[in-house]
Amino acid sequence: MSGPFKPFFDYLENRFANTVVLTFAQIEDLLGSALPAEALVDNEWWTGAEVDMAKPQCSDCWLLARRSAVPNLPAKIVRFARAL
Repeated sequence: MSGPFKPFFDYLENRFANTVVLTFAQIEDLLGSALPAEALVDNEWWTGAEVDMAKPQCSDCWLLARRSAVPNLPAKIVRFARAL
């Protein structure tokens, strides 16, 4: 993982907790940019993600850190659970 997504990946990768809950604002702070509009309204953007190393994207951060994402869109939070 490199480029603009690395700080977000590093944050998730280096948390000892099996579950990390972040607000959209916290995720945007880690990314250094706004989330795409789709991420704010579509659960599938978070849960249907797959790694595509030819086209790095935000979802690679949690997938490569071996975590799943479960968004709560009305609350503007995402729970990242470590894959066991």
